[in-house]
Amino acid sequence: MNAESRAFADKFMAKTKRRPSEIQAADYSATMTWLQAVQRAGTLEADKVMAEWKSKPIKDFFGEGVIRPDGRYAHDMYLMEVKSPAESKGTWDYYKIVKKLPAAEVWTTKEESKCQYWK
Repeated sequence: MNAESRAFADKFMAKTKRRPSEIQAADYSATMTWLQAVQRAGTLEADKVMAEWKSKPIKDFFGEGVIRPDGRYAHDMYLMEVKSPAESKGTWDYYKIVKKLPAAEVWTTKEESKCQYWK
């Protein structure tokens, strides 16, 4: 999607000989931002690390967003379309962004949720 995400994918490819999936990229992003929160908190105490993690917006190769007070990572999403072969500029250049969907419009809030266990 951008230079940062391509750089991550290239490093992953160099080590594993394959491109990362969205899950692998998301897991790496979550792990690294958690480790940064641990470092800032100066402890592994869960409540202190979580408070630190929630205190700053997250911005890395995977995306940008915030961890809301309810613990959900709310970030923008994208409606993508597969490129035609003529539009593709090379290997792994498969998608184009049709529309950016703002986090505030795509992530359910606790108040909107119908989940009896979240209430």
